[in-house]
Amino acid sequence: MDRTPIRHEAEFTMLDNPEIIQTEAQFAAVIRLTAPRHEIPHVMGPGIGELMAAITSQGQTPTGPIFSHHLRMDDPRTFDFEIGVPVASPITAVGRVEPSQSPAATVARTVDHGPYEGLGPAGSEFEAWVAAQGRTLAPDLWECYLSGPELGPDPTSWRTQLSRPLIR
Repeated sequence: MDRTPIRHEAEFTMLDNPEIIQTEAQFAAVIRLTAPRHEIPHVMGPGIGELMAAITSQGQTPTGPIFSHHLRMDDPRTFDFEIGVPVASPITAVGRVEPSQSPAATVARTVDHGPYEGLGPAGSEFEAWVAAQGRTLAPDLWECYLSGPELGPDPTSWRTQLSRPLIR
């Protein structure tokens, strides 16, 4: 499969050619949040700190990158989502941090290259690709932050994996 990134509408962002894959179940620690779109930068950082403190206090470390699981996307003004981190075994609930498990599923997956502001246009392009394959999307979306601001201020180096579970 051609993995050459494709430029999309947002400046300085590109989208890898999507693919359909089967994922495996994965234990996770999550915090559920509902927030207006403009509040996301203010709730993500503290939530991630809380997640990391909770798993560290239980002797665990992340087994992969931080993710957000958007549970529904019917109102673009409000995000109803979980932030989480994969772990090797179930955690014990503490504060807002809950044990979770991502299910094994057939998903459409791609990687967006660029700033987070490009995720909206990338998501629309990705959804169009899925529809062109004759597949039907479930209502949720998984964003896995492969690389981001922690690597430096240049957003062209940021990578966000997008996974959409498929109904058929």
